[in-house]
Amino acid sequence: MGTPEPTDSPDDPRVVPDRLRLPFTFDPVRLAEDLATVGGTWTPHYVPQNYVGDWGVIPLRAPAGETHPIRMIYSDPTQQTFVDTAALRAAPYYREVLAAFQTTLFAARLMRLAPGSVIKEHTDVGLEFGEGVARVHVPVLTNPDVEFDLNGSRVIMPAGSCWYLRLSDPHRVANRGATDRVHLVVDLKVNGWLTKVVRSAVSGQREVGPART
Repeated sequence: MGTPEPTDSPDDPRVVPDRLRLPFTFDPVRLAEDLATVGGTWTPHYVPQNYVGDWGVIPLRAPAGETHPIRMIYSDPTQQTFVDTAALRAAPYYREVLAAFQTTLFAARLMRLAPGSVIKEHTDVGLEFGEGVARVHVPVLTNPDVEFDLNGSRVIMPAGSCWYLRLSDPHRVANRGATDRVHLVVDLKVNGWLTKVVRSAVSGQREVGPART
């Protein structure tokens, strides 16, 4: 008896593993250039008990109407309306990257982990495909000594790659290198297009829909 085909349910485990490299590749040079253009102040992450060292955030899409730095970087799971920030308007390539995702965009943030800093093991409730929200990571700056562990095993993410990670599962990060680790982190609404992209990645097919490079 053969293996059943994946169902139409977005939380079918055969469709969505805990980590999945999505079929998009972005230009690491342009990602780094936009990081320099954005500038600005990194706001310390709002859950200090979850990390040691320097873990900072710059919001690119923030809850509508928010102006306080902490509330602008808070990814409220009940919030449905997000708007572009001044930082995103100053970053043309980041706008191109976000335009590659043909679904509703919620929060989008740059997240920097400084050398020697550690994000302790924790879980992020609701951040999984089956709950309707997919968190995607696009590494902007990284180094070989960044350790990202999900469910006890390491995920190696090169600059410019694009990953879905099921962060409702236990995960931790350590930057044991000498340079910053910066990721563009985007929360996406699960829709038909994203489901098709995920299934394409699982099956090893090439890109679905318009690709951005």
